[in-house]
Amino acid sequence: QVQLVESGGGLVQPGGSLRLSCAASGSIVSINSMGWHRQAPGKQRELVAAMYNGGSRNYADSVKGRFTISRDNAKNTVYLQMNSLKPEDTAKYYCAARDRHTGTYNYWGQGTQITVSA
Repeated sequence: QVQLVESGGGLVQPGGSLRLSCAASGSIVSINSMGWHRQAPGKQRELVAAMYNGGSRNYADSVKGRFTISRDNAKNTVYLQMNSLKPEDTAKYYCAARDRHTGTYNYWGQGTQITVSA
């Protein structure tokens, strides 16, 4: 099992920045990537950014150039730096870890709310 604990989030004005953190513990060797997903009211959950054990990253088109995912392996922590935030970024953000055996995001954090509003 893998446990994920998120921190960060909150209320920010348009154009502002926030950083989310996600600390992983437990069976870390069982995962091969970690990512951030988000879900806005009435919408499906979407993958925002993912980082693979080899260091490669991918981003949703809507956040490219504004969000950056990074990782501190010594702390088993993944970060999401979000700049130039827009009202449409408002959502609940979830950290997730992908199981190397199933290839699916089996482990999820509790989620943290981000609201972008003036």
